[in-house]
Amino acid sequence: MNIDIIRDYCLSKKGVTEDFPFDADTLVFKVMGKMFALAPLEKFERGEAFLNLKCDPEYALELRETYESIEPGFHMSKTHWNSLYLYKNEIQPKLLYELIDHSYKMVVKGMTKKLQDEFNNL
Repeated sequence: MNIDIIRDYCLSKKGVTEDFPFDADTLVFKVMGKMFALAPLEKFERGEAFLNLKCDPEYALELRETYESIEPGFHMSKTHWNSLYLYKNEIQPKLLYELIDHSYKMVVKGMTKKLQDEFNNL
């Protein structure tokens, strides 16, 4: 899976923007200003693609036990974030899209009422 496909998928979601808040290499996707996905572009270019996604803590553990290429979030909260090592070719596109959707929904669900109202009115 290449970064352009992931980027297009993330940006197709309601209220999503992209940004480089940390450095010129780490592409961050936000819904209503809240992060739900991070992708280090240099890793994609070198064939070592990985993606950080927010995840329900129990589901995160289940995924880590099931897939060798899903590990606790690199440079993130190990409880609420997973790193998906896409270059290992274990994660099929269907699962990747489901996990992006899960991350997006987790962030939307955790928004303040005010932000949720703004989101709903988009």
